Amino acid sequence: MSSLSLVATVPPTPVSSAAERLERQIQFLVEVDKLKEVFRQTVLTQSRRAENDAEHSWHFALMVLVLAEHANEPRLDVLRVLKMALIHDLVEIDAGDTFAYDTKNMAGQHAREARAADRIFGLLPPDQAQEFRALWDEFEARQTPEAKFAATCDRFHPMLLNCRTEGHAWRQHGITQDRVLARNQHAAEGSRAIWEYAVRMIGAAVAQGHLAPAPSAKEN
Repeated sequence: MSSLSLVATVPPTPVSSAAERLERQIQFLVEVDKLKEVFRQTVLTQSRRAENDAEHSWHFALMVLVLAEHANEPRLDVLRVLKMALIHDLVEIDAGDTFAYDTKNMAGQHAREARAADRIFGLLPPDQAQEFRALWDEFEARQTPEAKFAATCDRFHPMLLNCRTEGHAWRQHGITQDRVLARNQHAAEGSRAIWEYAVRMIGAAVAQGHLAPAPSAKEN
Protein backbone atom coordinates (compact mmCIF):
# COMPACT_ATOMS: atom_id res chain seq x y z
CA MET A 1 0.00 0.00 0.00
CA SER A 2 1.42 3.40 -0.94
CA SER A 3 1.98 6.18 1.57
CA LEU A 4 -0.57 8.18 -0.36
CA SER A 5 -3.30 5.64 0.31
CA LEU A 6 -2.34 5.52 3.99
CA VAL A 7 -2.79 9.26 4.30
CA ALA A 8 -6.09 9.10 2.48
CA THR A 9 -7.54 6.64 5.01
CA VAL A 10 -7.08 9.07 7.97
CA PRO A 11 -10.35 10.99 8.42
CA PRO A 12 -9.80 14.77 8.41
CA THR A 13 -10.50 16.73 11.58
CA PRO A 14 -13.87 18.44 11.18
CA VAL A 15 -13.27 22.13 10.67
CA SER A 16 -16.67 22.92 12.16
CA SER A 17 -15.81 21.45 15.61
CA ALA A 18 -12.83 23.80 16.10
CA ALA A 19 -14.82 26.74 14.81
CA GLU A 20 -17.78 25.85 17.02
CA ARG A 21 -15.53 25.58 20.08
CA LEU A 22 -13.99 28.98 19.39
CA GLU A 23 -17.43 30.52 18.89
CA ARG A 24 -18.64 29.22 22.26
CA GLN A 25 -15.52 30.51 23.99
CA ILE A 26 -15.91 33.95 22.42
CA GLN A 27 -19.59 34.08 23.41
CA PHE A 28 -18.61 33.24 26.99
CA LEU A 29 -16.00 36.01 27.02
CA VAL A 30 -18.53 38.52 25.69
CA GLU A 31 -21.09 37.43 28.31
CA VAL A 32 -18.71 37.77 31.25
CA ASP A 33 -17.84 41.33 30.23
CA LYS A 34 -21.07 42.10 32.10
CA LEU A 35 -19.14 41.55 35.35
CA LYS A 36 -17.75 45.06 34.92
CA GLU A 37 -21.26 46.40 35.51
CA VAL A 38 -21.97 44.55 38.77
CA PHE A 39 -21.16 46.99 41.56
CA ARG A 40 -20.19 46.21 45.13
CA GLN A 41 -20.60 48.00 48.46
CA THR A 42 -16.88 48.71 48.77
CA VAL A 43 -15.44 51.83 47.14
CA LEU A 44 -12.13 52.58 45.47
CA THR A 45 -9.42 54.18 47.56
CA GLN A 46 -8.93 57.20 45.26
CA SER A 47 -12.16 58.27 43.53
CA ARG A 48 -14.38 56.64 46.19
CA ARG A 49 -16.75 55.37 43.50
CA ALA A 50 -18.26 51.90 43.92
CA GLU A 51 -15.94 49.06 42.99
CA ASN A 52 -17.21 46.64 40.35
CA ASP A 53 -16.87 42.86 40.45
CA ALA A 54 -14.29 42.70 37.68
CA GLU A 55 -12.05 45.11 39.59
CA HIS A 56 -12.48 43.02 42.71
CA SER A 57 -11.54 39.83 40.83
CA TRP A 58 -8.43 41.46 39.36
CA HIS A 59 -7.27 42.82 42.71
CA PHE A 60 -8.06 39.49 44.38
CA ALA A 61 -5.97 37.62 41.76
CA LEU A 62 -3.06 40.03 42.21
CA MET A 63 -3.36 39.60 45.97
CA VAL A 64 -3.00 35.83 45.52
CA LEU A 65 0.23 36.30 43.54
CA VAL A 66 1.71 38.73 46.05
CA LEU A 67 0.65 37.01 49.27
CA ALA A 68 0.83 33.30 48.37
CA GLU A 69 3.97 32.86 50.48
CA HIS A 70 1.85 33.52 53.59
CA ALA A 71 -0.56 30.62 52.95
CA ASN A 72 -0.77 27.96 55.64
CA GLU A 73 -0.09 25.35 52.94
CA PRO A 74 3.53 25.68 51.72
CA ARG A 75 2.87 23.60 48.57
CA LEU A 76 -0.03 25.70 47.38
CA ASP A 77 -1.12 25.34 43.73
CA VAL A 78 -1.13 29.07 43.00
CA LEU A 79 -2.41 28.68 39.44
CA ARG A 80 -5.48 26.86 40.77
CA VAL A 81 -6.12 29.66 43.27
CA LEU A 82 -5.79 32.24 40.48
CA LYS A 83 -8.39 30.40 38.41
CA MET A 84 -10.79 30.51 41.37
CA ALA A 85 -10.10 34.22 41.84
CA LEU A 86 -10.97 34.99 38.23
CA ILE A 87 -14.17 32.95 38.00
CA HIS A 88 -15.61 32.98 41.53
CA ASP A 89 -17.81 36.06 41.04
CA LEU A 90 -18.94 35.46 37.44
CA VAL A 91 -22.18 34.08 38.88
CA GLU A 92 -23.04 37.56 40.13
CA ILE A 93 -23.84 38.56 36.55
CA ASP A 94 -27.16 36.76 37.15
CA ALA A 95 -27.33 36.58 40.94
CA GLY A 96 -26.12 40.08 41.75
CA ASP A 97 -23.72 41.07 44.51
CA THR A 98 -24.95 40.10 47.96
CA PHE A 99 -23.62 42.36 50.70
CA ALA A 100 -21.66 40.26 53.19
CA TYR A 101 -23.74 41.44 56.17
CA ASP A 102 -27.16 41.22 54.52
CA THR A 103 -28.43 38.16 56.41
CA LYS A 104 -31.81 38.14 54.65
CA ASN A 105 -30.39 37.87 51.13
CA MET A 106 -27.49 35.68 52.23
CA ALA A 107 -30.00 32.91 52.99
CA GLY A 108 -30.74 32.16 49.33
CA GLN A 109 -27.39 33.27 47.94
CA HIS A 110 -25.90 29.85 47.17
CA ALA A 111 -29.00 28.60 45.35
CA ARG A 112 -29.13 31.75 43.20
CA GLU A 113 -25.46 31.54 42.38
CA ALA A 114 -25.58 27.81 41.60
CA ARG A 115 -28.28 28.44 38.99
CA ALA A 116 -26.15 31.22 37.54
CA ALA A 117 -23.12 28.91 37.44
CA ASP A 118 -25.12 26.37 35.42
CA ARG A 119 -26.04 28.97 32.82
CA ILE A 120 -22.85 30.98 32.56
CA PHE A 121 -20.32 28.13 32.61
CA GLY A 122 -22.67 26.19 30.34
CA LEU A 123 -21.86 28.68 27.57
CA LEU A 124 -18.39 27.14 27.30
CA PRO A 125 -17.41 23.92 25.50
CA PRO A 126 -18.29 20.94 27.77
CA ASP A 127 -14.74 20.26 29.03
CA GLN A 128 -14.17 23.88 30.07
CA ALA A 129 -17.69 24.16 31.47
CA GLN A 130 -16.99 21.15 33.68
CA GLU A 131 -13.59 22.48 34.79
CA PHE A 132 -14.90 25.95 35.65
CA ARG A 133 -17.92 24.60 37.51
CA ALA A 134 -15.69 22.23 39.50
CA LEU A 135 -13.42 25.14 40.44
CA TRP A 136 -16.41 27.23 41.50
CA ASP A 137 -17.79 24.37 43.60
CA GLU A 138 -14.35 23.86 45.17
CA PHE A 139 -14.17 27.54 46.10
CA GLU A 140 -17.64 27.40 47.63
CA ALA A 141 -16.91 24.23 49.65
CA ARG A 142 -13.69 25.69 51.13
CA GLN A 143 -12.18 22.28 51.86
CA THR A 144 -8.91 22.24 49.87
CA PRO A 145 -5.83 24.34 50.78
CA GLU A 146 -6.30 26.27 47.53
CA ALA A 147 -9.96 27.06 48.24
CA LYS A 148 -9.14 28.06 51.81
CA PHE A 149 -6.44 30.48 50.67
CA ALA A 150 -8.72 31.84 47.93
CA ALA A 151 -11.37 32.48 50.59
CA THR A 152 -8.79 34.24 52.78
CA CYS A 153 -7.91 36.69 50.02
CA ASP A 154 -11.55 37.14 49.03
CA ARG A 155 -12.43 38.11 52.61
CA PHE A 156 -9.31 40.20 53.21
CA HIS A 157 -9.81 42.34 50.11
CA PRO A 158 -13.01 44.19 51.16
CA MET A 159 -11.70 44.57 54.72
CA LEU A 160 -8.57 46.21 53.32
CA LEU A 161 -10.57 48.58 51.11
CA ASN A 162 -12.88 49.49 53.98
CA CYS A 163 -9.94 50.26 56.24
CA ARG A 164 -8.39 52.43 53.51
CA THR A 165 -11.63 54.34 52.84
CA GLU A 166 -12.42 55.27 56.44
CA GLY A 167 -14.81 52.34 56.86
CA HIS A 168 -17.07 53.52 54.02
CA ALA A 169 -19.33 50.47 53.63
CA TRP A 170 -19.18 49.58 57.32
CA ARG A 171 -20.34 53.03 58.41
CA GLN A 172 -22.98 53.22 55.68
CA HIS A 173 -24.61 50.00 56.90
CA GLY A 174 -23.97 50.36 60.63
CA ILE A 175 -21.61 47.37 60.82
CA THR A 176 -19.77 46.79 64.11
CA GLN A 177 -16.39 45.26 64.91
CA ASP A 178 -17.83 42.00 66.25
CA ARG A 179 -19.74 41.39 63.02
CA VAL A 180 -16.65 41.98 60.89
CA LEU A 181 -14.63 39.53 62.97
CA ALA A 182 -17.37 36.88 63.04
CA ARG A 183 -18.02 37.11 59.31
CA ASN A 184 -14.36 36.84 58.30
CA GLN A 185 -12.71 34.67 60.95
CA HIS A 186 -12.49 31.63 58.67
CA ALA A 187 -9.81 33.55 56.75
CA ALA A 188 -7.39 32.03 59.25
CA GLU A 189 -7.98 28.63 57.60
CA GLY A 190 -6.05 29.79 54.55
CA SER A 191 -3.50 32.06 56.19
CA ARG A 192 -3.05 32.67 59.89
CA ALA A 193 -0.59 35.49 59.12
CA ILE A 194 -3.06 37.39 56.93
CA TRP A 195 -5.87 36.94 59.45
CA GLU A 196 -3.70 38.21 62.31
CA TYR A 197 -2.85 41.26 60.18
CA ALA A 198 -6.56 41.76 59.46
CA VAL A 199 -7.44 41.64 63.16
CA ARG A 200 -4.86 44.34 63.91
CA MET A 201 -6.10 46.39 60.96
CA ILE A 202 -9.70 46.14 62.18
CA GLY A 203 -8.62 47.15 65.68
CA ALA A 204 -6.92 50.23 64.24
CA ALA A 205 -10.10 51.10 62.29
CA VAL A 206 -12.06 51.02 65.56
CA ALA A 207 -9.48 53.20 67.29
CA GLN A 208 -9.67 55.72 64.43
CA GLY A 209 -13.47 55.83 64.58
CA HIS A 210 -13.91 54.22 61.14
CA LEU A 211 -15.62 51.09 62.51
CA ALA A 212 -18.03 51.01 65.42
CA PRO A 213 -16.90 48.81 68.34
CA ALA A 214 -18.93 45.80 69.45
CA PRO A 215 -22.03 46.78 71.47
CA SER A 216 -20.55 45.26 74.64
CA ALA A 217 -17.42 47.37 74.17
CA LYS A 218 -19.56 50.52 73.88
CA GLU A 219 -21.33 49.67 77.17
CA ASN A 220 -18.01 49.23 78.96
